[in-house]
Amino acid sequence: MLDPDTLRTFVCIAETGNFSRAAEKLFKTTATISYRIKLLEDNVGVPLLIRTTRSVSLTPAGRHLLSQAREWLGWIDGMQGELRQINDGVERQVNIVVNNLMYSPQAIATLLAWLTERYPFTQFHFSRQIYMGVWDTLLHDDFSLAIGVTGNESLSDSVALAPLGEVNWLFVMAPNHPLSKQSLPLSDAQLRRYPAVNIKDSAVKLTRRVAWLLPGQKEIVVPDMETKIAAHLAGVGVGFLPEPLCRPLIEAGLLVNLTIPVMRPPSPLSLAWQKGNVGKAVQDIVELFVQRKAEVEGFWQPFSSSLQ
Repeated sequence: MLDPDTLRTFVCIAETGNFSRAAEKLFKTTATISYRIKLLEDNVGVPLLIRTTRSVSLTPAGRHLLSQAREWLGWIDGMQGELRQINDGVERQVNIVVNNLMYSPQAIATLLAWLTERYPFTQFHFSRQIYMGVWDTLLHDDFSLAIGVTGNESLSDSVALAPLGEVNWLFVMAPNHPLSKQSLPLSDAQLRRYPAVNIKDSAVKLTRRVAWLLPGQKEIVVPDMETKIAAHLAGVGVGFLPEPLCRPLIEAGLLVNLTIPVMRPPSPLSLAWQKGNVGKAVQDIVELFVQRKAEVEGFWQPFSSSLQ
């Protein structure tokens, strides 16, 4: 009743809007496909097509069957390749979490282009997380690999690490910020008078970290690095930014950097992946990063001066 050939015939008629054009496309006679659709309608017990002398259109039931038939046929057509891929040790789905510091839409797109060409039947899912949220996602959600976990030591025996490098930080503010006019060195009392701009740690189960905040200091929390940079440029607060990101802004006179009593130490970042039952796609991604291949250079290119 709903065999693949019948479904393909139905989809072709629905897409061409004409029995004759569908027959030509399918290399069948008009009578053959008309008879097949009549049997289909008789079997399902409802009309699927509205026929006129020149064209056909879909009934509500026909529109529903069309959407379902496309999904079924796609699943059937891809199943052989999926089964072969699974037999070869390739994952059906790979979930990857990326640190906000290393996140780049272009880097994601470049890696995806490389992966989908090699693993066309694998579904890839990327998530963007902040600070300990990267570890949280890798350890407590169904994620296979993390790009940019904090630290060089694993938080679990089940997770392997490959160090990527360190992010260096500069304390910055807008040129017209009141602190930029103060005589150096700045004290904590002077700093505390002005808001700190921070990105909120996205961890749910692990303890969240605060990047930089003095006791009693007002905090402005923003969702991502782009907003944090914009807030500093607007002069609404002070704080630390990755050196390679803010260096061009400093050189352009849009930001100034100062030394404060306690500077933020460099942040080591690592690639992390689940050891158990590692599939070929994850293995390939790890190899790309370990060998610093061009397909993944975009992930650390914004931090090239510190991730060496």
